[in-house]
Amino acid sequence: MSDHLIVRRLGAREAAAAVEGLADVLVDCVEGGASVSFMLPLAREKALAFWRGVADGVARGERALLVAEDAHGAIVGTVQLVMAMPDNQPHRADVAKMLVHRRARRAGVGRRLLTALDEVAKEEGKTVLVLDTVTGGDAERLYERAGWQRAGVVPKFALMPDGEFCATTFFYKHL
Repeated sequence: MSDHLIVRRLGAREAAAAVEGLADVLVDCVEGGASVSFMLPLAREKALAFWRGVADGVARGERALLVAEDAHGAIVGTVQLVMAMPDNQPHRADVAKMLVHRRARRAGVGRRLLTALDEVAKEEGKTVLVLDTVTGGDAERLYERAGWQRAGVVPKFALMPDGEFCATTFFYKHL
């Protein structure tokens, strides 16, 4: 899949036009058990509302939205760089909602998204990135392989989509 994969940053209009495809990925990930701030069952309208809010954030310059598209133009992955930080942290950004559709996993999509994200962060003048992820999950291993440093683990930090507690690992990366 990665040979036919296009990773790109969406502008405000593109982000607004992509909410349906982004919602497909979010719903798939939550239904697959990903702890990404949403609980089961995830109503499609709630997923669409979330992505409309993200598109609004892109329009305001508060975040960058990247997507991975397959050979047919379908969105199979996404990640965000949240750049709206306090005045004393203009050099920092948060990485949010790294999502890969289950049908596209283990094909290099996440790695390609992270590589592109690093470039966008550099373009935006960000030198410190921070993220959190479920402890012990596939994403944790992906981040480690991509050069992220583990900062620590917080037990019972969040809930899985089925309501079970999960630990969360915090990571950072200096660019």
